[in-house]
Amino acid sequence: MTFRCDLGVQGEDFPHFWEHTVGSGHATLALRADWQAQMQRAHDELGFRHVRFHGLLDDDMGTLIDQDDQPLYSFFNADQIFDFLLSIGMRPFVELSFMPTMLSSSGQIIFHYRANVSVPKDYDQWSTLISRLVAHWVDRYGLHEIRQWFFEVWNEPNLEAFGSGKQEDYFKLYAYTAKAIKSVDMQLQVGGPATAANAWIDEFVTYCSQNNLPTDFISTHHYPTDAFGKPGDDTETQLSESTRSVLREEARTARQQAGDRPLYYTEWCTSSNPRDPMHDEPYAAAFIVKTVMEARGLVEGYSYWTFSDIFEENYFPSVPFHGGFGLMNLHGIAKPAYRAFEMLHGLGTEILPVDGSHPTVDSWCIRNGNSLTVLISNFALPRHPVTDETVHIELKNAPRPAAAIIQRIGAGNADAKAVWETMGKPDYLSPAMVEQLHAASAMPEQKQSVAWSDRTLGFDVTVPPLGVAGIRLEFASLA
Repeated sequence: MTFRCDLGVQGEDFPHFWEHTVGSGHATLALRADWQAQMQRAHDELGFRHVRFHGLLDDDMGTLIDQDDQPLYSFFNADQIFDFLLSIGMRPFVELSFMPTMLSSSGQIIFHYRANVSVPKDYDQWSTLISRLVAHWVDRYGLHEIRQWFFEVWNEPNLEAFGSGKQEDYFKLYAYTAKAIKSVDMQLQVGGPATAANAWIDEFVTYCSQNNLPTDFISTHHYPTDAFGKPGDDTETQLSESTRSVLREEARTARQQAGDRPLYYTEWCTSSNPRDPMHDEPYAAAFIVKTVMEARGLVEGYSYWTFSDIFEENYFPSVPFHGGFGLMNLHGIAKPAYRAFEMLHGLGTEILPVDGSHPTVDSWCIRNGNSLTVLISNFALPRHPVTDETVHIELKNAPRPAAAIIQRIGAGNADAKAVWETMGKPDYLSPAMVEQLHAASAMPEQKQSVAWSDRTLGFDVTVPPLGVAGIRLEFASLA
């Protein structure tokens, strides 16, 4: 197949919206040295600017506890986390969850770390907690800084696992929370409904409008496993019943419902299964590239869930490759998904139109000054046909390139899990094994042969099933 691009045309802006935020698991994990080291690497190498996690208000953070029937506020642990984030050039996307036991109306808990997900028994005390916490951060970090943060109310309230699952309960919680935040400063940004599967956006916008409540942004979540297959189906079956660009279609719907409000997807991933083997494999990289490129123009932020396998919703794992959500495993070894974000981070900010189509192959051209990257993915859902494909790229109005470099993700490239499997899948790694797997995870640059004549540049690239290729062309000038 052939994909064609004319370098003589004006492109469109291509902001790196997927770098706005990335997900993590549980707030207390951010106090760990290994979490912080991986977070800094993800910021430095992948460009992430905010991080979102659950449980900032949980008892293990000490934010509000009952001491002799009196409220004891302690924001020290939260400050330690935010101090670190600011020190490396990042900010929090503050998810206000879950319920301190002192304010809880029931013993409903979730996750290994026993997060209480009930509504508050006293909404005025909840408001006091929120306003005191936000005012403390304003005092500590300054109003100019806090106005650049995002305050998201709760997590997936439409699911009974995270509360009652009733709209009226969440809307009441949102009303009290939003008013408490705005009582500190009207320019602080608060939003929701932070729902699973694009739920409640229309109703949330209507409720806030009718009740004169602020909605500075809309947030929701989506996964390609949402609403596909039958109850009890395994992840592969769910994905096989999905559609190839389902997250783009979901984002289009949410964009329409959000109106002119900024739209942030604060969770998305290749699947919602925390033990999905494909999270560790090239499948994830091909999915990420296609999904991110298709979300262009629909969202202001697109937060992948999660940046690290240092994660404990079910239990804290030890197996090096266990299908966790992370872009890096427990040892900080980059998965193919990490390399996909690294490739995306290296793109420019002007995207050019491309002609050509194929059932499994997609291609994009992105300009960055005097360089151009041709990005190619070969993606299909599980149980759908996909084979090696030789792709011909033809670039018109192209000067002779000074250099042509290719990077690859896929079979035999940037795939540390495959090398771990050849080791016998050890549960625990020696330092030498970790070093070997770091090397296997690399995405080296190689020369790409090209042909150029009469200002037309062409080259062929063979992309394996679920593979990704990025070809960077350097020119003396693209003017």
